[in-house]
Amino acid sequence: MTAAWGADALRLLGDADELMIAARRPDGSLRRWVPIWVVCAGDQVYVRTWYRRDTGWFGHVLASGRAAVRVPGLEADVVVHDVGADAGRAEVDAAYRRKYARYGPGAVGQMVADAAAATTVRLSPEPG
Repeated sequence: MTAAWGADALRLLGDADELMIAARRPDGSLRRWVPIWVVCAGDQVYVRTWYRRDTGWFGHVLASGRAAVRVPGLEADVVVHDVGADAGRAEVDAAYRRKYARYGPGAVGQMVADAAAATTVRLSPEPG
């Protein structure tokens, strides 16, 4: 069963311009922290990369299925769900457009393109 984010955590995650993420290694230690854009759609938290690859933060979180995330006021261990473009794409795309519109259509356009949508990852708090 997947744990749910609390209202305070969703607010902190939704308000953060970037989320720091670090994949967990098999021994439980963390890889380096990487800043990425984060959006909330409903009561779910999503991140994407602009293209799918097996290296870097994206490949590492997919391989381990676990990561740590932090934003001001919150640090949490998470379970990583590779949901791709099937996870309510229109809602997630709209959240990216709303939140990051100030960066212009070029930057936001990359994050809502088909290639980026295919990299959509849902983050759930690790059950305690």
